[in-house]
Formats: sequence, structure tokens, C-alpha cells
Amino acid sequence: MHNVRIFIPSFRSEDNPIEKGYTVFKIDVLMNGRQHTVKKRYSEFHHLHKILKKSMTPPEIPSKHVRNWIPKVLEQRRHGLELYLQTIIMENEVLPKIFLDFLNIRHFPSLTKTESCGSFETESEEASKLTHQPAMLYHRDPYMLPSSHDTFSNVVIEGVIHGIFFPDLQPR
Repeated sequence: MHNVRIFIPSFRSEDNPIEKGYTVFKIDVLMNGRQHTVKKRYSEFHHLHKILKKSMTPPEIPSKHVRNWIPKVLEQRRHGLELYLQTIIMENEVLPKIFLDFLNIRHFPSLTKTESCGSFETESEEASKLTHQPAMLYHRDPYMLPSSHDTFSNVVIEGVIHGIFFPDLQPR
């Protein structure tokens, strides 16, 4: 099971003077406790579907030909596209790169269901490799009280500097 959840909570119609109006679907992607939003047109879903068909059997995608101006039909399409994305996640142990790109998800090593149980004997060599480099190292534990030669102001200044230059590394 993947740590990815997808919802399409809404859609909106866009008017464009160059081409006829179209609908944009808002996709909320929740992965490892972080959420981001991607906005896609139906044509982008259709393109994804065509590419996925080359390497797998994707689920059914809602019909391409609908009357976009009818709210009930657009709501059915929104629900169908949400189910489409959720089914791809549920039915595939390894999510295709094109699918991750579509959702603007950074690539992460995928483990098969047996490897995800935590057994070191079954873990593949590729899954055990580090996929990142450390961004910052501490010479001492930053959560411990300052040593006797540190003053309170040094600790505050150090904390502010870390907060400014490394805001994503702050404890939550």
C-alpha cells in the first residue's frame, strides 16, 4: 500500500479568448503527511491514460465527450477522475513514473508488499540505498541544553539562523 492519497474536491470552468472554455480539476495529493495541489484539464488525464495503456491495464476513464457546461455531468466526471486516480494507486504495487510526474510527486523507491513489512532478509539492495544526502549535520545534539561556555544569546542566534536557512528542517 502506498502512502499516497488523492482527492479531487472541486473543478472550475476557465474561459480563454484564444480557445473555447475548458474545465480545470483541482487534485489534492496527500503523501507522508504533506499535501499539495495540482490542477489538470481533462485532456491531461486523457494523455496520461494513453501513456499508461502502453505499459499496464489502467482502469476505465470517464468519457471524453461530454457537455462541459452541465454541472451534474461535470460532477460525475470529477468523481470518475478521482476514482480513476485512486484505483491506479490501489491496484499497482509500483506506481509508474509518468503517474508520479502527473501528480508532481518526487520519485520515491517503491517496495513490494512483502518488502514493506520490514524484514531485512527480503529487502532488496536497491530499496536499502539512500535516496538523499544529508542537508545539515550537528556537532552536538541540538535538543540538549547548551554547554557551559554557550550563552543563551548564542543559542537563540543559532536557532534563528537555522530557522532562516533551513526552515523545512525544523521539528514539528
